Amino acid sequence: MPATVQSVNVASPRPVHWDNRGMPTAIDKRPTSGRVRVDLLGLAGDRVGDPSRHGGTDQAVYAYAREDAAWWAAELGRVVTPGCFGENLSTQDIDLTSAVIGEVWTVGTAVLQVSCPRVPCHTFAGFWGVPDLIKRFTVRATPGTYLRVRNVGEVGAGDLIRVASRPDHGVTVGVAFRALMTEPDLLPLLVDLPDLAEKYRTTAQRRVAVRQT
Repeated sequence: MPATVQSVNVASPRPVHWDNRGMPTAIDKRPTSGRVRVDLLGLAGDRVGDPSRHGGTDQAVYAYAREDAAWWAAELGRVVTPGCFGENLSTQDIDLTSAVIGEVWTVGTAVLQVSCPRVPCHTFAGFWGVPDLIKRFTVRATPGTYLRVRNVGEVGAGDLIRVASRPDHGVTVGVAFRALMTEPDLLPLLVDLPDLAEKYRTTAQRRVAVRQT
């Protein structure tokens, strides 16, 4: 089956009740109807709760696969609706963990580029009400992928996801996630990876330098 967008999800920041710091969050995204404009910083109608840690051009759009969501639904015995991971694009029939950092997609009239895996934070665990979710998410290692916007356009449910180009270095979203989270021996693969989100490339460089001292 061709890879498709099952739904496009957006949210506005709202206060959270599980975090006594009272920081707003936009993790609770909901499917939207019609076509949605995609600009360099993300989807029209969507917001970022904490711009100091989320969003930006390297993390403009977040995609999560419905196949991976189904695994979590079975694991936790709960309904996992599109947008529950805070994803903008709920995808079908594409292995996001095997997507290569830097590969380019055409989706609707937009052009997107795989930039980095999602690294889970306490807001994710709080929103789901699963205290050990960060640990479990890390072990499962199907993080979904962030995308930068190479060409603005519009996306909508049912759009095909076409891989327009793919770098030959072979460093996937899954490899990058494991390097950052559980397998530091993989970090050298990220040090000079030009299409990796800058903050994670810098993190890899710093950690490798420390390991070499």
